[in-house]
Amino acid sequence: MTPASQAHAFPRSDRSPRGVWWWTVDRWILGVLAILIGAGVVLAFAASPAAAARMNVGDPFHFAVRQCVFAAGAAMLLISTSMLEVKGVRRAAFFIWLAAIAVMVALPFLGHNAKGATRWLEFGGFSLQPSEFMKPALIILVAWMFSEGQKGAGVPGVSIAFGLYFVSIGLLLIQPDVGQTVLITVAFGAAFWMAGVPLSWVMLLGGVAVAGLSSTYFLLPHVHSRVDKFISPDTADTHQVDAAAMAQAAGGLFGRGPGEGIMKRHVPDLHTDFIYSVGAEEYGLIFSLILISLFAFVVIRGLYRSLKLSDPFEQVAAAGLFVLVGQQTIINIAVNLDMIPTKGMTLPFISYGGSSMLAMGLTLGMALALTRRRPGAYAPSEGLAKAGAFA
Repeated sequence: MTPASQAHAFPRSDRSPRGVWWWTVDRWILGVLAILIGAGVVLAFAASPAAAARMNVGDPFHFAVRQCVFAAGAAMLLISTSMLEVKGVRRAAFFIWLAAIAVMVALPFLGHNAKGATRWLEFGGFSLQPSEFMKPALIILVAWMFSEGQKGAGVPGVSIAFGLYFVSIGLLLIQPDVGQTVLITVAFGAAFWMAGVPLSWVMLLGGVAVAGLSSTYFLLPHVHSRVDKFISPDTADTHQVDAAAMAQAAGGLFGRGPGEGIMKRHVPDLHTDFIYSVGAEEYGLIFSLILISLFAFVVIRGLYRSLKLSDPFEQVAAAGLFVLVGQQTIINIAVNLDMIPTKGMTLPFISYGGSSMLAMGLTLGMALALTRRRPGAYAPSEGLAKAGAFA
């Protein structure tokens, strides 16, 4: 459907829920997200045969087909969530956080252990990682509590926000999942700062976070091992990172060509954490830079729109969600470039994984819902003038 036909399908006078959504949602971000989801499907077809051969899966396109299903689910979840009103976003976040925390509490008893961590609940051939869904819900609730605390109505918003944060990271560290803990801490700190909290409090939180992160090096053996491998690669097995680096170097500017990658056969997590390297080998540096630019566009435009919002809750919540997406993207690509120790972090919409894909659809669906052009959501020049008939 062309833009002209889309505009005809949803004229500005259309006050149906779909019509209102179409003319108030950020269609630029929506379009870029569609491109990213499509890129994830393309790279899944490139990586699936090698991954299936390594895992002795009969169908060479097993992971690609599943990725298509996850992508369709994520797209539907993103669109349906972006249609929510602000109250609906808050309510959804509350119940999602409760459900995710309940599953995380049960993980030590019912969860599936892999690579020394118990992060997944397996049922019906599907692995659910509840922490993926807990992340966006926590950011929404924290922003809500910060905004309630600012109203001076006797609600201990800051205390409740910290309580939610400590419960969440406590359960993450039990798994253990340091990468997600770092991700949530950064997003929480960003929300904390954007809520107008004194700089001294932000610095104190940062100091405590750095101290806590440093302590994991001594308390968690797998963290100790990964950091040592990164600092002293000559004394450890760095096969996966080395293979990823060779794949990126072999791709050159324009890549070997679709399906022609060789190094992907030597990267164990090629379809998940190291999918960026598969794309770099087959489509080259130009493709990699375009991919990074697309993520940067989503995050920068999202932050710009978030900071223009009039309501403190909507501003902090939306910005926190875009920070979450941006930080996860940076961590994944930095690992692929051997700039930081391996984290086990997926590349949003690109890496294979049902929980990651669906949760990212939920995250950006909520962000788009909060940044829609509603009457009064923005200053008159940003919101009411652009909302047209809905103003």
